[in-house]
Parts: sequence; C-alpha cells; structure tokens
Amino acid sequence: MDPSIPTLRDVLNRLAAIDAAIQTLVQQKIAKDWYTTAKVANLLGRKEYTVREWCRLKRILAEKRGSGRGPHAAWVVSHAELLRYQRDGLLPIR
Repeated sequence: MDPSIPTLRDVLNRLAAIDAAIQTLVQQKIAKDWYTTAKVANLLGRKEYTVREWCRLKRILAEKRGSGRGPHAAWVVSHAELLRYQRDGLLPIR
C-alpha cells in the first residue's frame, strides 16, 4: 500500500475536523436580535464608551433595557440598526 494515499480512517478524521470548524464558524456568524454596547464596539472596532455616547446622543438608535445589574438599564442596539450604521454611518446630531 502506498503511504502517500490516505486511508479511509484518515479521510474520515479530516472530514470530522472540517465539520467541527464549519460549525464553529456558523455559531460565530449567527445574528442576534439585540447587541450590547460592548459587542457593538467590538464589531465596529470602537471603544464601548464611544458607542454609549452615540446611543445617548441618538447618533445610533438604541433602547435602554434592564441589564440585571441593579437599577441601571443598559443600552442595546438592534441588529437592523447595526446594519443601518454599517451601510449609512451615524445619524446627524440633533
């Protein structure tokens, strides 16, 4: 048997590794309905403070939601708004 030809076991192991890698990529790319300011900042390559200020100044449309960290609500940005920002940029200052 030629050692350069992979065995069926080698092919199946490689196929399983490829399948696992694809599943990992799919899980990373699943869109959420709402994103925290930390996640938006990470996706856009900005600081979280900057994203919070954009929310506060209505440069991006966001909502306050209970964060589970006491009485203070946290900003969340919808997936649709994230896509709008990526396409059109910040809203004008009012």
